[in-house]
Amino acid sequence: MQLETPLWKRLVVWAIVVVGLILAAPNLFYSRVETHNDAATAIAKAAKVGGEATPEQTAALSVWPSWAPSALVNLGLDLRGGAHLLAEVKLADVYKQRMDAFWPDARDALKEVRDATGPIKRKPAPDGTLRITLTNPDGMQAALAKLQGLTANVVSLTGAGQKDMEIVADGGDIVITLSDAEKAATDTRTMQQSLEIIRRRVDAAGTREPSIQRQGADRILIEVPGIGSAEELKAIIGTTAKLTFNTVVGQGSDKTANPGVGNLLLPASDHAGLYYTVEEAPVVTGDDLVDAQPSFDQNGRPAVSFRFDTSGARKFGEYTGAHVGEPFAIVLDKQVISAPTIQTAITGGSGIITGNFTVEGSTNLAVLLRAGALPAEMTFLEERTVGPELGQDSIDAGKVAAIAGMVLVGVFMLASYGMFGLFANITLVLSMGIIFGILSMIGGTLTLPGIAGLVLTIGTAVDANVLVYERIREELRHAKTAARAIELGYERATSAIVDANVTTLITSIVLYFFGAGPVRGFAVALFIGIVTSVFTALFVTRLIIQIWFNWRKPKTLIV
Repeated sequence: MQLETPLWKRLVVWAIVVVGLILAAPNLFYSRVETHNDAATAIAKAAKVGGEATPEQTAALSVWPSWAPSALVNLGLDLRGGAHLLAEVKLADVYKQRMDAFWPDARDALKEVRDATGPIKRKPAPDGTLRITLTNPDGMQAALAKLQGLTANVVSLTGAGQKDMEIVADGGDIVITLSDAEKAATDTRTMQQSLEIIRRRVDAAGTREPSIQRQGADRILIEVPGIGSAEELKAIIGTTAKLTFNTVVGQGSDKTANPGVGNLLLPASDHAGLYYTVEEAPVVTGDDLVDAQPSFDQNGRPAVSFRFDTSGARKFGEYTGAHVGEPFAIVLDKQVISAPTIQTAITGGSGIITGNFTVEGSTNLAVLLRAGALPAEMTFLEERTVGPELGQDSIDAGKVAAIAGMVLVGVFMLASYGMFGLFANITLVLSMGIIFGILSMIGGTLTLPGIAGLVLTIGTAVDANVLVYERIREELRHAKTAARAIELGYERATSAIVDANVTTLITSIVLYFFGAGPVRGFAVALFIGIVTSVFTALFVTRLIIQIWFNWRKPKTLIV
């Protein structure tokens, strides 16, 4: 009697095995493939801007065949070395910015009811609060009604139907703050924007597979493999690059001068001892930019050209048209880098930023402006640099652990099940290859906890084979023929194998969704390892046993 499996099923199983091993193969030549991939990426970037590949890039591209798979398992921070930062986003800064930006609109709206309220004035108030004093409190209701017309509905599912501002009377003052629903929506948008901008800046630096995740209400975990130090990473992401265009109120050399409520006293970046008093509420901000590129001014000095979106171009054109002959401050990160006099209305929506730039400085500024400004300041609560030597030590330790685990498991299976143990060991090696093939295909990142997950998989990978073999032994004790015992062994052990491993899969899924960083790396490796080991045990090992059985045709089995 022979063991039979449909041809289509055999072809599918062996195709999966072969494809998995082919996808895993580039990891055996990690340095060469990585060099090839880096060169391919650099050439693609150069082609986008009309550049050509350098001879060095062409040579690096040729170290690995272009027709061969080139996807690799990415090495995490603890294996490659790199930088780890935990940053806290100052969400309260955004509340202050919103109130500062609302003041000009509120001031203009109250001008329409000035007959009832008399002159108005902004009073000092805590950050995130706008306090307006009315000369004539009898006009309070008219003022409140006018300001209520400026409010809008909260843009979020949880805040549907609620207003974004709370406007109340406090004696002769009007106090304006963001509503709780708007604060929650603003926090979510701020964190999402911060995550995206950090990701853009890190990607622009050419790093591999950064891990950028939100933690808690106001923190961001940033792990970037392959970067030199935490200080270097902070330099990339910590620069706010907040560009605004503000009205100039005055200038002078007294850095202690009181700018007045609603104004800022800012230093000039290229004139030591010169300070500008500017209105705190900007006319236009860098958020309205759609492009920024390094360029040169009319005198051939490095500069940055910029272009606004439709809304920014309209505001910029209206303001410059109404203030011809007046200075206009270009403010970058709370420094006035230029304060040119408006010669004519700038209606085209584009302009140029000049200053004491170097070519490199103008290029870096353009990159930061294109990536966007961080919506709020960040403070770094934790920073750590992992050297490449330590990462290599982790890789070496992981190799030793994996090899030792495979050897010990292999010896146990050979001692316990003889020839069938050898078949299990073969599938264990194939399973590890398929795991790396899957990780390469999905662009997975292998971390030190991930290696722990793989080592655990090695220990559990043979569990399914053990269950099958023990079931075959039991069927043989009931005087079943060898072929029938093998068939029944697989049929009756399958449900137990699936049940046992589904619980582990559920555990790995929970760890992935509720864990962070290293825990997720462990969960991914464990999930893929469990799926692969069950597949190889139930299908690959069975086909190997079938090939051996049909070839040798044993009358009895020693399992």
